[in-house]
Amino acid sequence: MPSMKGIIRVASDKSISHRALIISSVSYGLSRIKNLLRSDDCMSTMNCLINLGLEIYEKNDEMFVNGKGLRLKKPSLALDAGNSGTTVRLLSGILAGQDFTTEIRGDESLSKRPMNRIASPLERMGAAVSTTDGCLPLKIVGNKLKPVNYLSRIPSAQVKSCVLLAGLYPRGITNYTEPEKSRDHTERMLKNFGAHLSEDVNTISIKGEASLHSSDVFVPGDISSAAFFIVAALLCKNSELKIENVGINPTRMGILHVLGRMCGNIVIENKRTVCEEPIADIIVKSSDLKATVVTPKEISLLIDEIPIIAVAATQAHGVTRITGAGELRVKETDRLKAISTELKKMGANIEELEDGLVITGPTEMSGAMVNSYKDHRIAMSLAVASLVAGGNTEISDSECVKISFPDFWELLKKTTQ
Repeated sequence: MPSMKGIIRVASDKSISHRALIISSVSYGLSRIKNLLRSDDCMSTMNCLINLGLEIYEKNDEMFVNGKGLRLKKPSLALDAGNSGTTVRLLSGILAGQDFTTEIRGDESLSKRPMNRIASPLERMGAAVSTTDGCLPLKIVGNKLKPVNYLSRIPSAQVKSCVLLAGLYPRGITNYTEPEKSRDHTERMLKNFGAHLSEDVNTISIKGEASLHSSDVFVPGDISSAAFFIVAALLCKNSELKIENVGINPTRMGILHVLGRMCGNIVIENKRTVCEEPIADIIVKSSDLKATVVTPKEISLLIDEIPIIAVAATQAHGVTRITGAGELRVKETDRLKAISTELKKMGANIEELEDGLVITGPTEMSGAMVNSYKDHRIAMSLAVASLVAGGNTEISDSECVKISFPDFWELLKKTTQ
């Protein structure tokens, strides 16, 4: 079994990168984005914005966006979101307030993901939104919007962001309420660009007819990307890894809370705040993990990390139970089924529930031919599992990691000794 050693920086935060591009685009003036993630998903957002008339260019490894305010230019062709659900759902909020019609398309995987969850609130605000059997292609007929009080049945940062971005347009206050607090990067970013927001428990309110100003943005390392290296260092013996400049937003800290309960040796140091976002360095050492229970109330704080938590649980003592994660079935692939099926091939004792997983550990894993389902988080989770498995593991379509972490394989090789 290898060890994980070194001082590294992981891929920039994908969620923050999307929001930096979109919100700077509807602000007045030239915004500078440092450390933007150049992944396939973020490039889909950037290309859509360019097709909407934005001037976006790179200089000295920084990205500049010349915003002209809330009004965009009608695209000559349908917008292509590629594999990026964030691109579709966030841009739809902006497009609902335009005076033109826009069509958004995506790849085969994205075209299977549900879009009615954003169509409903946008139609209540006055836009006309049509889907294809609830999925892409999506057509949005922009309109003069009106504010709403919207109560969401699920905690979803993407739906919340869609409504808040649409709420920039109408006169009055738009209120969005969710059952549990989801990640709040949009709220923080909007404040950084001068929007007027207030918060009361799980309700966010935004004042419309907004006039946002340009701003500099620094994008920290993505804790969802760091999670793969954190778990790898916990599982591999004689490991000590320092991950610098990681975003530690409270709405994304679920992974660290769970691994802490599992007796993971994780230390957070050098805390600071940059552009409304908390950042720190994370030091991880090999640990003898214990099983835990992940409850439905925690899921919104770690929804993207469930596959890698499952990998950690295969080597933890006892039975780990994860429930309330049914949302994973409508991601890039059915992630509950995918991670369960593929870890079983490697010898894991894992049971798939309707809304979660039950994993009994520790189990001795063996290398196998496994399927990524072209899902970046499944591919990277299986890569970490391969580090503690005997023999060779071959992961199909492993290049899909470019969706969120273009340098993953290079960094994994660099830190593995």
